[in-house]
Amino acid sequence: MSGNRGVVYLGPGKVEVQNIPDPKFEAPDGRRIDHGVILKVLTTNICGSDQHMVRGRTTAQAGLVLGHEITGEVIEKGADVEMLQVGDLVSVPFNVACGRCRTCRSQDTGVCLTVNPSRAGGAFGYVDMGGWIGGQAKYVLVPYADFNLLKLPDRDRTMAKIRDITMLSDILPTGFHGAVKAGVGVGSTVYVAGAGPVGLAAAASARILGAAVVMVGDFNPERLAHAKKVGFEPVDLTKSDRLGDLIAQIIDTDEVDAAIDAVGFEARGHSGGEQPASVLNQMMEITRAAGSVGIPGLYVTDDPGAVDPAAKRGSLSMRFGLGWAKAQSFHTGQTPVLRYNRQLLMAILHDRLPIADIVNAKIISLEDAPQGYDSFDKGAAQKFVLDPFGQIAA
Repeated sequence: MSGNRGVVYLGPGKVEVQNIPDPKFEAPDGRRIDHGVILKVLTTNICGSDQHMVRGRTTAQAGLVLGHEITGEVIEKGADVEMLQVGDLVSVPFNVACGRCRTCRSQDTGVCLTVNPSRAGGAFGYVDMGGWIGGQAKYVLVPYADFNLLKLPDRDRTMAKIRDITMLSDILPTGFHGAVKAGVGVGSTVYVAGAGPVGLAAAASARILGAAVVMVGDFNPERLAHAKKVGFEPVDLTKSDRLGDLIAQIIDTDEVDAAIDAVGFEARGHSGGEQPASVLNQMMEITRAAGSVGIPGLYVTDDPGAVDPAAKRGSLSMRFGLGWAKAQSFHTGQTPVLRYNRQLLMAILHDRLPIADIVNAKIISLEDAPQGYDSFDKGAAQKFVLDPFGQIAA
């Protein structure tokens, strides 16, 4: 292992691929880690959550190595790693989790209590999530490896499905979690806000859970066209500021059984400006009484680029009374990837979930990551997958 390179956040609107140190068996605070492994990164994806940081919409500091969607090969392992061997291919949940605390033992790995001194929950390459170095790189350290890592099948079978398997680290479990928490089941009518990769993953998850109809709303015509191409009902939000009317054109009623917010805090309204709570308020309006709303879209505690002082502190003007009056349920937070990734892997391997085609995966080199970020920021209807060693392209 030598010559590590990674995608580094330099400030709002700017990332650069730089030489970075090789990973060591050390925690962010310098403690020795014997329960970790070092991975040669096979694939690592650009996520909408990364884009929030790159836009300057978080308190991320310059110098952060980005990347929390990682698939790789074990090339070194610590003395306490028992269940994995050098050469194993693994999927890395974006959650850094110890496997030992109260929340991890209940499978709530998105809010591990020990891996982040400032709050519950850790992640790779993300602001305020414990300082763990990101995986948009050639090599990366993964702690608590026996607990965190999902061992993949033999190399030939894994590589045959690698475009799909790379989505197991975040967006597919995140979309699935949103659909599960929205109560999607056989015969459900479902509305997904946002036709980006997480929204499409949520829509695909709703479909495999048995939904009767899955609608996906967005302002972006390219993304809506792709949603239609892969079998979902597109809802063009430019056609009306009354979402219920648009839904009624498809299912003859203005309410759905389940709604999924895959947009998050940078939501925009019909005026073209930001309205951070607009999607949440729409979800309450169009979800039936006693229905549920899954919220995999990201909301932050601090947003320096917000449109008003309250939103800068993460305070949003929600019509919570409407949701209360309709006896609706809401579920938020980081997805506990380990709760779902093994089952979703089986769905991929047995051709039940062609997620790479659904999110329109595009393989690019690690060195082309800045161009990928720029295209994604402009609304490209694609999911960019970085290929650090050219193994996928080959």
